Amino acid sequence: MKEIQINWPAGIKRTKQRENVLTILESSDKPLSATEICTQMEKTSDEPVWLSTIYRIMELFVKKGIVIKTNMMSNEMAVYEINQFKHKHYAVCINCHKIITLDNCPMEKFIPKLEDENFHVMGHNLEIFGVCKDCDQH
Repeated sequence: MKEIQINWPAGIKRTKQRENVLTILESSDKPLSATEICTQMEKTSDEPVWLSTIYRIMELFVKKGIVIKTNMMSNEMAVYEINQFKHKHYAVCINCHKIITLDNCPMEKFIPKLEDENFHVMGHNLEIFGVCKDCDQH
């Protein structure tokens, strides 16, 4: 496994399982579900890996701001990725659940018209779904 690139966060006990989760997330080019993380850990670990343990680790990492949790397709699927403090959006295939990164934010130039002029927009969630090219050919 490659060495973890981020500094170990203060206030979090360093364990082999937590290190493995961070390594998997750092090595991934897309957000991963807890099941995908668990499957990858099982391939490299001599010890049993429990999905409940992965969820607890992810909950801790999200709480500490190390990882971003994104609920895709109306909360059916939660995925996790290292918090790189970048604004991102994804499209999800409704058939195979493939996640495709958008190169831009479709909301960049959108200015909402609100009745409350003192309301300050802090962010947004945008859900894009469809059928990927692999599923469209079947």
